[in-house]
Amino acid sequence: MPRVLLIEDDAAVRDGLRIALTYQGHEVEAVGTGEAGLAAVAANPPDVVVLDLMLPGVDGFEVCRRLRAAGDLPIIMLTARDDDIDVVAGLEAGADDYVVKPARARVLEARVRAVLRRGERRPGADRHERHGDLVVDRDGLVVAKRGQPVALAPTELRLLLELSAAPGRVFSRQVLLESVWDQGYLGDSRLVDACVQRLRAKIEDDPAAPVYVRTVRGFGYRFGPL
Repeated sequence: MPRVLLIEDDAAVRDGLRIALTYQGHEVEAVGTGEAGLAAVAANPPDVVVLDLMLPGVDGFEVCRRLRAAGDLPIIMLTARDDDIDVVAGLEAGADDYVVKPARARVLEARVRAVLRRGERRPGADRHERHGDLVVDRDGLVVAKRGQPVALAPTELRLLLELSAAPGRVFSRQVLLESVWDQGYLGDSRLVDACVQRLRAKIEDDPAAPVYVRTVRGFGYRFGPL
């Protein structure tokens, strides 16, 4: 049973989402503050965190940054506005996905299941691939650079696996949204761009001049040298 930590300060919203996610088969712990959420993760790490951005005290952005700095726990943020400021700031803080309030239970549950699938092993891939200083173990879902492990969040890892599977191929943002975030998911290209930024920060020597994940202006991204 997947464990979900819900961090939401509005009691009515918190109770409604807790009941809905529990009904869908999740074990849900619900808290009302960022401090309580951080303490809950430290005491008993969940499988995924659903995080409201507008929290009193330690807000959701700071909670997201702390969780991402500490590990690869999947994070879905709840935002009251579908605009560049909140969404981009949340994604840059380390969130894997977002849902705009008022959050429909079925939409949120689908995003929870999708983000959990990103960390699953995919059968039949037992290769260790070397790309310069970067080694990708597709069976063990391990990435290393110059012999040192690289800690990637599930979405970052799935993005790297998709891109590195076909070096030189150009992937559009929409193709990456469908293959990495969820099949048929009509998402937001900002998810891709923010995840690429985070991935580059971890695998590139100079993220401003990437050699692994390259931008193809006006279209998308390709992996490897031109």
